[in-house]
Amino acid sequence: MEAILQHIENLFNTIHGQPWDAIQKIPQSGGDRMYFRITQGQQSWIATYNLNSKESETFIYFANHFYEKGMPVPKVLAVNEQYTVYLQEDLGNISLLDVLEKEGKTEAVFLLFQKSVTALAKLQIEGAQGLDYNHCLTSKSFGKHSILTDLLYYKYYFLDTLQYPYDKQALIDELELLSAQLADNHFDNFMFRDFQSRNIMVKNGEVFFIDFQGGMQGGLPYDIASLLWQAKAELSNEWKEKLFDHYINELQKLLPTPLKVADFKKQYHGFVLLRLLQVLGAYGFRGLFERKAHFLTSIPLGLLNLKNFLKVYSLDKDTPVFASILKWMVTDEVVERFSPPKANENTPLVITINSFSYKKGIPADGSDNGGGFVFDMRGILNPGRIEEYKKQSGLDKPVQDFLEQRTKMNGFLNSVWDLIDITVEDYLKRGFESLQINFGCTGGQHRSVFAAEQTARHLRNKYKVKTVLHHTNKDHWVK
Repeated sequence: MEAILQHIENLFNTIHGQPWDAIQKIPQSGGDRMYFRITQGQQSWIATYNLNSKESETFIYFANHFYEKGMPVPKVLAVNEQYTVYLQEDLGNISLLDVLEKEGKTEAVFLLFQKSVTALAKLQIEGAQGLDYNHCLTSKSFGKHSILTDLLYYKYYFLDTLQYPYDKQALIDELELLSAQLADNHFDNFMFRDFQSRNIMVKNGEVFFIDFQGGMQGGLPYDIASLLWQAKAELSNEWKEKLFDHYINELQKLLPTPLKVADFKKQYHGFVLLRLLQVLGAYGFRGLFERKAHFLTSIPLGLLNLKNFLKVYSLDKDTPVFASILKWMVTDEVVERFSPPKANENTPLVITINSFSYKKGIPADGSDNGGGFVFDMRGILNPGRIEEYKKQSGLDKPVQDFLEQRTKMNGFLNSVWDLIDITVEDYLKRGFESLQINFGCTGGQHRSVFAAEQTARHLRNKYKVKTVLHHTNKDHWVK
């Protein structure tokens, strides 16, 4: 991490003569890119570190092209020679999804979605003018091969993990047929590829687009399908219909020839299905294979979203195997497989989480149950060795930032949660009353405290279970 920060500082110094006041790592989402917010006085910038220089080069080319055309994208300010670090303007930390979750489905939020749809149409049509698709990260266009790749991504990383018996060759044949049907159009516009409310930033009442490096030449309906059917957003059918109609009206203003609305809607429905399946493939890869909690908990939402879509759309009769798979996949049996049990007011389970110092010994379990977990945090770099953190604790933000940004704490805790979640789910189902989880380090002040706090939050968020938190060595912390 120190080397990464040095690379960022070197680039920052090329555009600013004074050192920054602070730099803070921004939580990562699905990719391997690392984002940092740099502040200096009242100004701020976003720094990106990415070893995939081709991905960075694509983003920077697209960003520069769209910015020059007046599209709502961030301005890239500097990039190093290796294309592994670049600086861009800071569009804030509030996404359209954040606004939706905070304010609900209000008229003001609807207007933000409407602004996003208007800007999308312009980006796809006017933004595509003069764009060199040779800079695309993968394929230049979203044709049959790309569509089939998405369908197979869903098949291998999600469907096949369910171990449902089906005629594999028949399914492959049907997926190829579906790919040909969706690709049977002339694509001459820009396709954002991951157009969702999480990639739309809201600043001063205006919307801005980020994370478009996966873009390519493609069909117009794909992006609007991605936005309106995003599982996390859970837009109502009324909003979907109004926003889709608004999108068609915007396209009619921009396209050189009138849009064939009936054909467009048919392709739109096909792309909705494709997008829902591609997202399930991503959830499967990130969640079931990489064991990232956020994606695991998103699987039930993705399945319910697909279920709602299949209520208003049915596959053609020439894909019977695929249709039967989808019908089974949205049954309660499958959805419940990915839905963790939730505690309620009558749940007897109480989870006690302790931080402790190994100098004082492991806390005793006073319950009748016994057992539980003890995790040794001493393999994580100790911020207590650094003078500026010595008199702070894992409750203080500077220590938390240090542990998240400069140690392997996140990976450690993800592994811990994989273990304890198995026991928590079993105890909830069997009606157990007690479970103890202990985190120990040298002084019981920094690493163990942070781990205990984060684990309590994880369990409350995921299972709604009652937790009792003790920092057993607090009276002896260095102050």
